[in-house]
Amino acid sequence: MKSFPMRLVRLLPWFVALFAVTRAATPDQAAPLNVVILYADDWRHDTLGCAGNPIVLTPRLDALAREGLRFTNSFVTTSICGVSRATLLTGQGMSRHGNKAFDMFRTPWAEPYPALLRGRGYWVGHVGKWHNGPFPADRYDFGKGTITPMRHWLKQADGTEVHVTRKNENDALEFLRTRPAGKPFCLTLAFVAAHAEDQHPKQYLPQPESLALYRDVTVPVPRTATDEHFRRLPPFLANDRNEGRNRWKWRFDTPEKYQEYMKNYYRLCAEADAASGRVIDELQRQGVLDRTLIIFTGDNGYFHGEHGLADKWYPHEESIRVPLIVRDPRLPAARRGRTEAAFALNVDLAPTILGAAGVPAPRGMQGSDLAALYAETPVNGWRTEFFYEHAVIRSVDFIPSSEALVRRDWKYMFWPDHGREQLFHLARSEEHTSELQSRLHLVCRLLLEKK
Repeated sequence: MKSFPMRLVRLLPWFVALFAVTRAATPDQAAPLNVVILYADDWRHDTLGCAGNPIVLTPRLDALAREGLRFTNSFVTTSICGVSRATLLTGQGMSRHGNKAFDMFRTPWAEPYPALLRGRGYWVGHVGKWHNGPFPADRYDFGKGTITPMRHWLKQADGTEVHVTRKNENDALEFLRTRPAGKPFCLTLAFVAAHAEDQHPKQYLPQPESLALYRDVTVPVPRTATDEHFRRLPPFLANDRNEGRNRWKWRFDTPEKYQEYMKNYYRLCAEADAASGRVIDELQRQGVLDRTLIIFTGDNGYFHGEHGLADKWYPHEESIRVPLIVRDPRLPAARRGRTEAAFALNVDLAPTILGAAGVPAPRGMQGSDLAALYAETPVNGWRTEFFYEHAVIRSVDFIPSSEALVRRDWKYMFWPDHGREQLFHLARSEEHTSELQSRLHLVCRLLLEKK
């Protein structure tokens, strides 16, 4: 019997370790899971009761977290609707998929998860918001993704109006009730909620039955929602040409308006929570809940007046940190109802979806299957940092470009249009209020050299 070459013998432990990691992170190839993605809009990480929010009512999502795993450090790599949705589909950051705002991504259609799953026999649907150029209905078995611009009340063929969240829910239920029996399925339910109706002076227009919610409560105003904190921003942000400040004036520039608009924003969130619950109930009724991977997350975070700003775009925590709940039938019982603190990114969602279906992720995807973090033998070497990027929108005065290197303890921001660098020690400069100026270049160089 011939012996192995010595170079192969030396590599044997490496191959064994690699095989063990692959086995831990790969689902049962013989039992592909169904997939439902509950994708919220402008919904930041702490807009959940289970995340400690003292006001918003999200009982169905809280229940989902009790049955699944909630990721407490989930971030997007670009905080704007269109780009983030392209990242969801492709598993790629902005620089790779090529959509810098709201256009169709440049990644070939054969590579995003809907095409890959459809090619493996899945019944694939998308309902709700799209925001990546014209909606490619012919690429889906069930496609209703044409709701732009973001109107909260939609005219129907009979002349009546339906609320957009109810429309999203009805379309999702139609997908589930008309899907062919015996085929695995994947549904992306892309809520318009809780995006503002930017063209409307009231911004947030909930359904009448929700108006009793939060009526007798006072929404806490963030500690950093002051003019002083606004003036601490770089001058190219701390001015009235900045769209973040412009939208702050639309929504938050008086105490009375802040209470009115935040309550209506939370009402939209409560409605999306209830709609998510009814979709989950339908999965239960059909007997497929425990064969379905359910993911709840959002396209970006949202300023609630912090730093004197509204909306998103910039690399601050409020803008880039999003909720993420994963209910996976493969989740070990000991992990259910728990939290996971590792960095999870929106580039991880497509590989996770494909992993649940037993479909290999294309090499061009930049994320990793999140199941590796809750496998019986978790993978070692998970990321400890990530890169954030955002392109100019309209002009450098309106929304300037930004980049960031984010770690648990440090955040380095760079504003390319203005040549401005900022460094924050997150453990010491709470909520990005204390910028470290001294030795900035030295510290940044040391951080980057560790990569």
